[in-house]
Amino acid sequence: QVQLVESGGGLVQAGGSLRLSCVASGNFFSLHDLAWYRQAPGKQRMMVARIFSNSITNYADFVKGRFTISRDNAKKTLFLQMNDLKPEDTAVYYCVSFRADTEIVTGWGLGTQVTVSS
Repeated sequence: QVQLVESGGGLVQAGGSLRLSCVASGNFFSLHDLAWYRQAPGKQRMMVARIFSNSITNYADFVKGRFTISRDNAKKTLFLQMNDLKPEDTAVYYCVSFRADTEIVTGWGLGTQVTVSS
C-alpha cells in the first residue's frame, strides 16, 4: 500500500494558477502509474490527468491545454500544474496510485480543496 499526501490547494481567482503536490511513501514509486482525480460537490469523482510509469501522460478533455501532470521519482512526488483556472475547476483534488503492471489501485490521498472564484 502507498500513502499519499496532497498539498497546494487553496482559493484563487478565475484565470489564476495553482500547483498541487502529492508526496508518496512506500517502495517502488517509479513502478506506479499516478493520477489526479477530482470531485465537485454533488458530482461524481472524475479523472483529471494520469501519468504512467514511463512518463506518458493523458488528460481529461476539460483540462487539456491548461493542466500539466508531472512526477519526480527521486522525490516520490507527483505534481499538477493548473493554469487558467475556471470556477468549474472547484473541487477536492485527489492523488491516486496504481500498480503499473496490474492497474490495481494502491493508494488514495485524502484530498486538497481547490476553490476558484469568479
